Amino acid sequence: MKHPRVLSIAGSDPSGGAGIQADIKSISAHGGYAMTAITALTAQNTRGVTGVHFPPAEFLRSQLDAVSADICIDAVKIGMLGNAEVMGAVASWLARTRPAVVVLDPVMVATSGDALMAPEAHNALLDLLEHVDLLTPNIPELAALLGEPEAQSWAGAVEQGRALAAAHQLAVLVKGGHLPGVECPDALVAPDGTVKEFSAARVDTANTHGTGCSLSAAVATLQARTGDWAQSVRQAKAWLSRALETSGELHVGAGAGPINHLHALWETAAPGLDSFSQDVWEDSAPQREAIFGLDFIKELASGTLARNHFAYYLAQDALYLGTYSRVLARASALAPTEAEQMFWASGAQNCLEVEMSLHRDWLSEHPQELLQGPVTKHYVDHLQGVAFSGSYGEVVAAVLPCYWLYAEVGRVLHADYQLFSGEHPYGAWLQTYADEAFAQATQTAITIMDAAARRGSALERRAMKAAFAHSAQFEVDFFAAAHQVLPPNEAARQAAN
Repeated sequence: MKHPRVLSIAGSDPSGGAGIQADIKSISAHGGYAMTAITALTAQNTRGVTGVHFPPAEFLRSQLDAVSADICIDAVKIGMLGNAEVMGAVASWLARTRPAVVVLDPVMVATSGDALMAPEAHNALLDLLEHVDLLTPNIPELAALLGEPEAQSWAGAVEQGRALAAAHQLAVLVKGGHLPGVECPDALVAPDGTVKEFSAARVDTANTHGTGCSLSAAVATLQARTGDWAQSVRQAKAWLSRALETSGELHVGAGAGPINHLHALWETAAPGLDSFSQDVWEDSAPQREAIFGLDFIKELASGTLARNHFAYYLAQDALYLGTYSRVLARASALAPTEAEQMFWASGAQNCLEVEMSLHRDWLSEHPQELLQGPVTKHYVDHLQGVAFSGSYGEVVAAVLPCYWLYAEVGRVLHADYQLFSGEHPYGAWLQTYADEAFAQATQTAITIMDAAARRGSALERRAMKAAFAHSAQFEVDFFAAAHQVLPPNEAARQAAN
């Protein structure tokens, strides 16, 4: 099933790392719909258990009956049960409902070493095994179930797993995490004694709280999806390794902290409430400050900018817009929605119209040799590289500074222009980028970038920020390059010399 309905029958951990809370996260992380029936209330944290309260077994029966009377249950994961009466209630319910997948994690000893099961419940637990498909004991629990000393080697643990599987005719997942060594082996032992081993590098972390709960819940969920115990164990073990590797990111507790159940989600999706555009805008503060400190911009605002400087700028802009329009067309081709496709396609068409207008109007009166300058070349090379090797989000981030920074320049300079007395030689340009329609287009592009960032992985968002930052710096360099052009008489004098 794509989204199996999985019931966890277990105790509650108020610190969130084990028990019911861990099961919900684990089931959800593997695409299941999590349900719960609480067997015990514990007072615990990452440093240990300080109290356990068992609600009446009759109330557990009510929970189980209420869920199964209404919802089809595809898999059951059983954790902490604690006493014989609770175990009997669960066994009776399993006999009546007969779920397709039943996984039991015999929570007898916590990671911290605390005992979580009353001694008299041992026989009741063994009776419960009649209704279980897979048992997932750690080394101490495996020994306790057999009434034997703990295995001191991996081979000894596997033999104990064979004995337990044969005695109760169920599969046993022997977990070697308690044994020393650089590897952390597990073995799936079938009732006939067949063994399939899985190994992974041991993760050096103290954050192991709830590993048994989490692994068994993952296997139950995956088994309902795959129908293959070996495949389910293999996938769950790989997930657990990564959950341990990233557990330090959580910073929970001073003892044995929890694993990072939702690492895959957090690695591939942006937090829903963050504002990606706000971050990149704040990061671009040095570039914005640099732009307004340029002589080109100051003189453009005051109307004192030399004509040849502005003509060079427009000529390079015309060359730039030819490539920029193709990159916008690429964004249109990659866009996930029709609205975004139309937005970028319209932008590409507008670039071509602006390019032709520049040639027809200003550049026809102030002829310029249309040779691509070095800054223009580097900028368009950057855009083309992103367009044809980056994701949609990266393309959007790369083209956005040409909207956003121009809108900001237009807004600021237009305010100065409105105070200008007389005819401003560059008034038409200033009005174009202060236009309300351009401001609205800029806001639409910003919204599109935020949406792409929310859909993207953490890696993609980093690439988007880098693409935006590079384009923002190229905008600074693009303005600055125009002011470095020599006046015609000086250029002629140097050429003559």
